[in-house]
Amino acid sequence: MPKVLISDKLSPRAKEIFEARGIEVDQIVGLSPEELIEKIGDYDGLAIRSATKVTKDVLAAAKKLKVVGRAGIGVDNVDLAAATAAGVVVMNTPFGNSITTAEHAIAMMMALARQIPQAHQSTRAGKWEKSKFMGVELMSKTLGIIGCGNIGSIVADRAVGLKMKVIAYDPFLSPERAVDLGVEKVELDELFRRSDFISLHTPLTDSTRGILNREAFAKMRDGVRIINCARGGLVVEADLKEALDSGKVAGAALDVFEEEPARENPLFEDERVVVTPHLGASTTEAQVNVAVQVAEQMADYLLDGAVTNALNMASVTAEEAPKLRPYMKLAEQLGSFAGQLTESRIKKVVIEYEGEVAKLNVRPLTAIVLEGLLKPLLDTVNMVNAPALAKERDIDVAEVKLEREGDYHTLIRLTVTTEKQTRSVAGTLFADGGARLVEVKGINIEAQLCEHMLYTVNEDLPGYIGNIGTVLGNAGLNIATFNLGRAEVGKEAIALIALDQPVNDKVLAEVRALPHVRQAKVLHF
Repeated sequence: MPKVLISDKLSPRAKEIFEARGIEVDQIVGLSPEELIEKIGDYDGLAIRSATKVTKDVLAAAKKLKVVGRAGIGVDNVDLAAATAAGVVVMNTPFGNSITTAEHAIAMMMALARQIPQAHQSTRAGKWEKSKFMGVELMSKTLGIIGCGNIGSIVADRAVGLKMKVIAYDPFLSPERAVDLGVEKVELDELFRRSDFISLHTPLTDSTRGILNREAFAKMRDGVRIINCARGGLVVEADLKEALDSGKVAGAALDVFEEEPARENPLFEDERVVVTPHLGASTTEAQVNVAVQVAEQMADYLLDGAVTNALNMASVTAEEAPKLRPYMKLAEQLGSFAGQLTESRIKKVVIEYEGEVAKLNVRPLTAIVLEGLLKPLLDTVNMVNAPALAKERDIDVAEVKLEREGDYHTLIRLTVTTEKQTRSVAGTLFADGGARLVEVKGINIEAQLCEHMLYTVNEDLPGYIGNIGTVLGNAGLNIATFNLGRAEVGKEAIALIALDQPVNDKVLAEVRALPHVRQAKVLHF
């Protein structure tokens, strides 16, 4: 039975869902980093919000860990590279708090436009400074949205409803989607030049970090107002303070900061800045939604292998998982077969999907092929980190999908190019769902892979079968199946022999010494 640790405060619904799915769950909130490292080794899954820091040290101690689920969008508190290297899936819940965060951005924009927090504080103090708090209307103003994805598109929809002119910068926003949203897609410099309000809704990446800096503010129109409910690192706070002081920026509304918790910040002293303590996702509905989503996603993965909203591997839906499962075994065997026979540096891998399999989501299968291929070299490889490990080793990986059927209704062919040679192996699924090899090095051969196998390449001459049978018989090794194939009469031939017992080094040496044997290798599956 899988076991999950909930280490941050989540809605009780998360624990209920795990337990209803038959998963053992502990909820221990407020663990110190040292305490988390001490306990994490017992768990298959870790459910978190923003408080728990999933560091390299935590992952090193998490020997059983398979998945980290973040109830929310941002994963700044997870060492994604270390998780990938450790073969741990990292999931988030990008849709559970979208409405809540978008509504908070709209609320912050309104508060900024009408100086509501400042007027509230003044009125509570009995000052009645009506003339001091002259605001601006939103109607007919231009709102520039940086990042028009899930949350940004909701903000755009609400802003259009407020009769604002909405322009958006997002490299991934298609022209058709922009038309559907009622926004104009523009380049970033044009957004800076035209916007009365700018709202940020992009993830924090190397390319977006500090996207609003001194140079960006200089390109904006005087009196622009900034709203950031996304990530603090998107805005260079010192440059924003400078722009406020110069009058370039009329005001800012910030829910996020470069350092959090933000207990002290120079921007807090500026009365033109509206601030909230990272409340974007803080509604009852959002907290329940993200808790339910993360529990369902983690349970689906731990129980069924379905992968949803993963940040470091291909997604596999609950509907796709049963269809992919038979192919997963075939993919692993093809990769393992090639990996065990590879003795020099791998330069290129081509995986061809033909027939029925080409109609499926093949990215997980590619990851599994790479896992099997690299396993003889790397003990820690799995389907999560295999693509990253292949990239680290400068292995060129290509997928080819051919929906037309060839000799088989479904086929996967793996071709591996090393410094010394190019070798291919292909397999299919039979009607019973069983995986079979059907081709090795361009030679047709039908074989079911078993735990103990002997692979040989030999000259196609009389006496080979009798000789190898004698060697194996004398060693007390019982042959389960014996599969042969050859390219041409009298040329190169291959054999795949399944045995009931493992072949030791002494027997392998005797096989290699037989006449006509060019290569002999022990394989395990």
